[in-house]
Amino acid sequence: MTILPEVLGICRLESGAQFPGWLNGGSGFYSLTGTSDETSIVCRESLIPEGIPAEKKFRAFKVEGPLDFSLTGVLASLLAPLAEAGISVFTLSTYETDYLLVRQENLERAIRALGPVAKITPET
Repeated sequence: MTILPEVLGICRLESGAQFPGWLNGGSGFYSLTGTSDETSIVCRESLIPEGIPAEKKFRAFKVEGPLDFSLTGVLASLLAPLAEAGISVFTLSTYETDYLLVRQENLERAIRALGPVAKITPET
């Protein structure tokens, strides 16, 4: 696993919201998810404008991929030690891999909890 260097935020826009200009074309890590209930964006927290509902100060662990779609239990094996340590997680998946977001204040605890099941390196 790799720890991404960015401090991330998770924000909520109304359902059907267009790709916002403040995301600057999506430079760096970002995820935009739209449902019939909401549009959620995960991005560098410094990009999120004031007044937008957001939770900030998250750090991301990247599961080194690509991961084959037939694999089972990958997330479960990583989430279990975090749950046992009392660390809440926000997860994202892409075509090739998975990301686990934890609050920055819990980063060191998460590294210790994941140590027995994953090799963790900082991203440069």
